[in-house]
Amino acid sequence: MRATTTAQRHEVLVLGAGYAGLSAAIQLAARTRRRGDLRVTLVNPYETFTERLRLHMTATGQKTAAMSIPELLDGTGARFVQGWVTAVDAEAKTVRIDDDRVLRYDTLVYGLGGVADTTAVPGADDHAYTLDGPEGAALLADRLARLGRGTVVVGGSGLTGVEAAAEIAERYPELQVVLLGRREPGASLHPKAKAHVDAALARLGVRVRSGVEVVKVLPDGVELADGSGIPADAVLWTSGTRVPPLAAAAGLTVDERGRVVTDGALRSVSHPDVYAVGDAAAIRQGYGVLHGTCQSGMPTGVHAALSILRVLGGKEPKPFRFGYYHTPVSLGRNDAVVQFTHPDDSPRRIVLTGKRAAKYKEAVSAAPWPTFARMKKMPASGAFWPHGGRYTRTRSAK
Repeated sequence: MRATTTAQRHEVLVLGAGYAGLSAAIQLAARTRRRGDLRVTLVNPYETFTERLRLHMTATGQKTAAMSIPELLDGTGARFVQGWVTAVDAEAKTVRIDDDRVLRYDTLVYGLGGVADTTAVPGADDHAYTLDGPEGAALLADRLARLGRGTVVVGGSGLTGVEAAAEIAERYPELQVVLLGRREPGASLHPKAKAHVDAALARLGVRVRSGVEVVKVLPDGVELADGSGIPADAVLWTSGTRVPPLAAAAGLTVDERGRVVTDGALRSVSHPDVYAVGDAAAIRQGYGVLHGTCQSGMPTGVHAALSILRVLGGKEPKPFRFGYYHTPVSLGRNDAVVQFTHPDDSPRRIVLTGKRAAKYKEAVSAAPWPTFARMKKMPASGAFWPHGGRYTRTRSAK
């Protein structure tokens, strides 16, 4: 093979090593590791992969496995750059890292996903804990370990809030856990699944208040829309998400939540050399826009990699098609509910509960690691289908 100069080499830059970004980087690098004309670079602020599916465990002081991103990339040919992305210049095709380094790209995979929206309610950014990453989860774990007795308010009754409230209540039974939200916990689930969630929260002593709205987070509690307040020794904020403003600042077309608007192949509608994956992207399917989960995130990363290969091979990329399969929700370490779903994420009547569901949830949470290992072994012409979800597969990258 003729040597390829740096100027001739096609540079693919992947921003964010979440489930989607890491899937894109491993899939693309593994398929092209024998080529000298393409290099994949993955950028992430942490060297260790953040298991978002287990952050509620980290927040209660439980140890989880440390997954090294460089080790996950080992053997694929991809390089890893540690640092925070501070700016993207979509016209110059450059990315600034930590304000002092600049990386050039020919193709960009944008996977800088969502974080808890602490800007929507005054005081949340200053006084509330979040489960956005390992640092925030560790801060909450330290606070909970020092409380002894007291009250913990979980703001947001979505599934993240439910998992966190259950985990805290089980781990620290001496604490009073209050779960607040506009909707009832498990409102999107089948009645059988919701009933199990309600029973589990009651068993764990979680005090649930639905139909309420937090309008301010204080150093020692929260204020509600009706003028009342709830004293708290710690507030965990899980209500709503937002994405970094970097995509909008770069001039990419974004939706009302700041997510990159994509075409059917996951390319930015305004900058086709930029692909968006995971919950950084507004990906429209026949039933609506995908919501960010590991279940849908990994397939977007895989599909972006396949689309890039097709374009570089002079072919049109194929449209992304995805349907949801399940919604697993942990309720402590030995209880869970698994809601099986229709492709549009609406609940089916099939539900798992209790210990069987907990084992299922654990299998799902652990699934990315063998999945990544299989990706690394894929031949250039092979195909890979992520675990969990109905992904319309592209049979070959060629």
